[in-house]
Amino acid sequence: QVQLVESGGGLVQAGDSLRLSCAASGRTFSSYTMGWFRQTPGLEREFVAVIRWSGGSTYYADSVKGRFTISRDNAKNTVYLQMNSLKPEDTAVYYCAAHRGYSGRYYDTREYDYWGQGTQVTVSS
Repeated sequence: QVQLVESGGGLVQAGDSLRLSCAASGRTFSSYTMGWFRQTPGLEREFVAVIRWSGGSTYYADSVKGRFTISRDNAKNTVYLQMNSLKPEDTAVYYCAAHRGYSGRYYDTREYDYWGQGTQVTVSS
């Protein structure tokens, strides 16, 4: 069992930075692949970034590559999403997600077992 709670969202201006946090409860946190997704009203939830349980492999959506960085601290049961050079099109509710073990389809929401409640990120121009 894993429970996820996101925090760190807010209202910022274009070009600013934010760091989102995802606090996880669960004694097997380090064995989970952790991902970040985002969703705007009326649109499908989309993949943003993922980090493998080992912490050694990360993957990013093309839209955020070079601007966002995902990391994890297994000792703190926390996953982070550092977001730099934010753009208005980054505005969305950001969700932390987890799935057990390995999946080759890490970008697919259907692969994930647990989801947080989301945190709102709004970027003004």
